[in-house]
Amino acid sequence: MSSMSNRTLVGNFPAVTLENVTQRYRVIHERSDTLREAFTKVFRSETSYHNFDAIKDVSLEVPEGQMVGLIGRNGSGKSTLLKIIAGVYKPTFGKVHVDGTIAPLIELGAGFHIELTGRENIVLSGLLMGYSKKEMLEREQSIVEFADIGDFIDAPVKQYSSGMHTRLAFAIATEVDPQVLIVDEILSVGDVGFQQKSFERIEKFRRAGKTILFVSHSMPQVITYCDRAVLLEKGSIVADGRPAEVAEIYKGLVAPPLAIAQ
Repeated sequence: MSSMSNRTLVGNFPAVTLENVTQRYRVIHERSDTLREAFTKVFRSETSYHNFDAIKDVSLEVPEGQMVGLIGRNGSGKSTLLKIIAGVYKPTFGKVHVDGTIAPLIELGAGFHIELTGRENIVLSGLLMGYSKKEMLEREQSIVEFADIGDFIDAPVKQYSSGMHTRLAFAIATEVDPQVLIVDEILSVGDVGFQQKSFERIEKFRRAGKTILFVSHSMPQVITYCDRAVLLEKGSIVADGRPAEVAEIYKGLVAPPLAIAQ
């Protein structure tokens, strides 16, 4: 892996801006036996609950052309934050602005219709991202070649392995040439050869000045590929800076406490 740090950014204006973003959920304490009982208790104010903020007053600005690694322990809010940026969730409070088209690789096979073939899902995925059928058919062969799943491209997606899902999803997302690419741990599913090919394409995106948000638990990947790292803990940003320095802070969070000698 070749280091790609200290790269000159294409522009100074932000591609992604979050202002005081909070994502709040209502956690119900009591368990009802039926759905009807649950709704009845809610409307009668009989249900006990508390609010849980998965994301807490987060402000973040990502300049055009920057690759940012989002790191943190499981449950820290990384995936929730990406879904807010992708428009999957509308934040409870705060503002989100994304400049340009966005291709989110957030959940394995998200957006795929499992009864349709891989080839049919290429067109469907493109339509969902705002491209025409003609545009997707023009890109189809390049997507098929990059995914490299053989005859399975004409089989229903429900027959795919997790690795096949990854290959096809990544091939589609990167072939449509978005301004912002979101990758949430999905590349960890693919084999080593496909991971290398994927990161080569990510490098090509970087050279073209695309903005990339990258979630990974692999600190070597974050340090090697990212210009910047942002560490989340319990829904808040606790560190933001050089990947190697932020990775050290993260390691301190996940390291087991030292045993005290008796």
